[in-house]
Amino acid sequence: MTTFPTAPAPHLPARRTVRELMALVLLALTPGVAAHAWLFGPGVLFQISLATGFALVLEALMLRLRRQPLRPFLSDLSAPVTAVLFALCLPPLAPWWIALIGMIAAIVIGKHLYGGIGRNLFNPAMIGYAVVLIAFPLELSRWLAPGSPFDHGPLDAMTSLGVILTGQLPPGLGWDAIAQATPLETLRAQAGAGATLTEIRENPLFGDFGGRGWEWIANFYALGGLFLLWQRVIPWQTPFATLASVVAVTVPFWMLDADVHPFPLQHVFSGALVLAAFFIVTDPVSGCTTARGRLIFGAGVGLLTLAIRRWGGYPDGVAFAVLLMNCAAPWIDLHSRPRIYGERHTP
Repeated sequence: MTTFPTAPAPHLPARRTVRELMALVLLALTPGVAAHAWLFGPGVLFQISLATGFALVLEALMLRLRRQPLRPFLSDLSAPVTAVLFALCLPPLAPWWIALIGMIAAIVIGKHLYGGIGRNLFNPAMIGYAVVLIAFPLELSRWLAPGSPFDHGPLDAMTSLGVILTGQLPPGLGWDAIAQATPLETLRAQAGAGATLTEIRENPLFGDFGGRGWEWIANFYALGGLFLLWQRVIPWQTPFATLASVVAVTVPFWMLDADVHPFPLQHVFSGALVLAAFFIVTDPVSGCTTARGRLIFGAGVGLLTLAIRRWGGYPDGVAFAVLLMNCAAPWIDLHSRPRIYGERHTP
């Protein structure tokens, strides 16, 4: 009698492979990356290239140490996605070793020490960024003023690459001449000094509804996020809850006193919140899996971001908010899963 081999479940193939999903994420990031590079110079692209190269080398090394096959995991594009998200958080002229240390923290510790793709408790990109932000605050505070490539003067592509590789600026050029505070840092410092928002917004750092330049970068990331929603790559609950929680909390305070409390959209479009809402908080591994849990998770990220910006030691608390909510995600999933028909809660 002939027997037919059987394979374990699932018997229906997934709608998309991991590689296809990651490719769509990279495609959705393209408009934001282009805007980021246009406004902050070619250093953005160098940071992405360095981080991606380090990520792939470390991924291969860890796969070899864990005796896992190289080709399927190196080609699934998960390491490049982590690298790009990490690199977009760095100042464009950050030293090369920042990307290396960040990728060691992200790929080795944040990903493979937890078992590899699909098993990480924390978002690897945010693990890497949090490590370098805490360890090297000076290097991560040297942001350029946003503008077109023609506004960056002597910082052309080769000069930017030289600064990244050597850490030295061209003769006669100092960091004080090219680096400046971000809109969130400026808002925090001047508000703490007693300036009104009307006075603060006279600073050319601020645009129509957020940080000058930053607001348009956020718009392009939102465009990419809408593409992912359209392609059903990410669920709508998490980005909606993240952004809506920030707006819902800040609107009443702004209405009470607009000279003390910023306009709600300024909270959204002056930092990394939009990038995080669509590309980081929506991580299916380190986030929540139930519909109600995603709403709670996203709202938690938004509220913690506001709390860290207001009372914490960092102007933009998105990374720490994501990592804190990653800790809570399993508990949220446990208590937000739909009740099975006939199930009773036991005391």
